[in-house]
Amino acid sequence: MTEDAGPTPPSDRIVSLDALRGVALLGILVINVRVFSMPQATLLNPTVYGDLSGANYWTWLLGHVFAKSKFITIFSALFGAGVLLFIDTKRQKGQPAVRLQIRRTVILLVIGLLHAYLLWYGDILVTYGLIGLFLITVRRLEARKLAGLAGVFLCFVPVVELSTALTIGGDAVAGQWAPGEMVLQQEIATYRGGWVEQMSHRVPTSIRRQTASFIGATFWRVGGVMLLGMALYRWGVLTGERSAQLYRRLVVGGIVGVGIVAAGVVYIEANNWSADAALFWRQFNYWGSLLVAGGYVGLVTLYARRRSNGPITRAFAAVGRTAFTNYLLQTVVATTVFYGHGLGLFGSVSRVEALGFVAAVWIVQILLSVVWLRAFRFGPVEWLWRTLTYGHRQPLRAWLPSCRILSYPVLSCPVSRPAAWVSACTRRCGGRYRRCRRVFFSGDRGFTVGFEGV
Repeated sequence: MTEDAGPTPPSDRIVSLDALRGVALLGILVINVRVFSMPQATLLNPTVYGDLSGANYWTWLLGHVFAKSKFITIFSALFGAGVLLFIDTKRQKGQPAVRLQIRRTVILLVIGLLHAYLLWYGDILVTYGLIGLFLITVRRLEARKLAGLAGVFLCFVPVVELSTALTIGGDAVAGQWAPGEMVLQQEIATYRGGWVEQMSHRVPTSIRRQTASFIGATFWRVGGVMLLGMALYRWGVLTGERSAQLYRRLVVGGIVGVGIVAAGVVYIEANNWSADAALFWRQFNYWGSLLVAGGYVGLVTLYARRRSNGPITRAFAAVGRTAFTNYLLQTVVATTVFYGHGLGLFGSVSRVEALGFVAAVWIVQILLSVVWLRAFRFGPVEWLWRTLTYGHRQPLRAWLPSCRILSYPVLSCPVSRPAAWVSACTRRCGGRYRRCRRVFFSGDRGFTVGFEGV
């Protein structure tokens, strides 16, 4: 009998993978909030705006060492792994895997464009959509070749930046590194203004990020991480299939990475945050973040193995299963709080206060994700994405435990009489659940069917 042609049911998901995605999604906000609440130049050079002393300095330092480029690296690696996981799963079901993957990637790209131009220029979905189309072309490469190609991609940006630093020096990045006060105040005034007024900065910034910045840097860094994620998926690392010893080694590598990133902070401070040292400083976090991200993968995977059904694992997994919805929700909430069409707090909160906002969003998103998935199979945006991908409305409600799975012997349910069988199942459920959601053959013991309440 033909297997279910729809999305992967929740029961077939990899818990450690979902938990890892949830951790990454929440961690990304630690850095994104800096751009939501302050001029974008502070992401490159924290000294250009806002207090950087006392608790605010330590907030920046901890975020830089433990979060910046780390969680987005995990998120990107999981996206690359997800491309192969999706294609492999659909091919096993006899579905047009590549066509479905192209369709879902194009849909992601469209949603990303709307997100970038209507809400926030810091969108990552357009980047994922564009690179995702490229990843389809290398899907057949073996893990070693994927890792090798990832290495080439990842080396591109450092080679360019170090060459620039040695030939041109700090003048190459001076405008970005230390923009004038007028530029900063203009950006603050823009985002304290109304939604239409914000377009004067959001649109050109989005265009620049999706063209020059994408071609010169983002494609290579993010693409390299995604290729590495594909290789790690092939090797079974991201799916939790390797030995505990390997994940412990990843944790040790993460500790080394923390040391590298911290050394970079010492270097830039010793050079008084000069533009001449900027491109050299970036290399510490560029490479160190890969190791720290690997350490997080090791930690989360080891914990998820030991406590696969524990409340913490299930909470992070719930966020991971609704990551698309939660990512967009972070933007909606943050722009409402910091932009002029909402509370208008842009440029007026400290780094500590911004971190408090992050903690509040974390609590809300974890609780909402857990509660939502008790009643529904997917997040609302995930449901829309799946519905558009498969071309027909996907079921959203979760099966009720009291009448989720019903089994009948083969002889009492011949393939030629599925209608009678479903009717019998309906009566078994007291007539309350009439819509057949999933039917498949379970060996020589019978058939199994799931119902959705109507």
